[in-house]
Amino acid sequence: MNSMLILLLSSLLLTGAGPKSGTKESSDLKWTNFTEGVKEAKATNKKVLIDVYTDWCGWCKKMESDTYSDQGVKDYLVRNFVLVKLNAESNAEETIDTTQITDAQIASAFRVNGYPTTIFLESSGQPITAAPGYMGPAKFLNVLEYIGGDFYKKMGFEQFLKSKGVTAE
Repeated sequence: MNSMLILLLSSLLLTGAGPKSGTKESSDLKWTNFTEGVKEAKATNKKVLIDVYTDWCGWCKKMESDTYSDQGVKDYLVRNFVLVKLNAESNAEETIDTTQITDAQIASAFRVNGYPTTIFLESSGQPITAAPGYMGPAKFLNVLEYIGGDFYKKMGFEQFLKSKGVTAE
């Protein structure tokens, strides 16, 4: 079944299928669901950031309160990313072509097994990478710049940090 989910996700990512309701506003950031986020990314040519969380996850709440509320992080996110919140335990349904799939099944298809996990996608929907765990604002901003500026295509993360004069954290 997992290969079927990946096939369905690939279909959505390549076709931009189906709207699904709902956006979530939080600390000046416009969050949306997976289906709408992928669709918006294609229309705006922005990368997608997916915040995979659970309701019980303390580190997820800390990332929300400390990292996503940081003004530098917010400014960079608004300019460069479409933002998706994905509850890894939710049965909320997304539409992929004509198939309904839950947020929990999407998280499983991306092989998320810890929270929070931040997944990055190209504007085309192609996966870039996933970053597991909590990150404070400074580290997260470095990750955002690395992905958002396409530096991941040219160099490793540690080399990127070194080029900025930052020591690896």
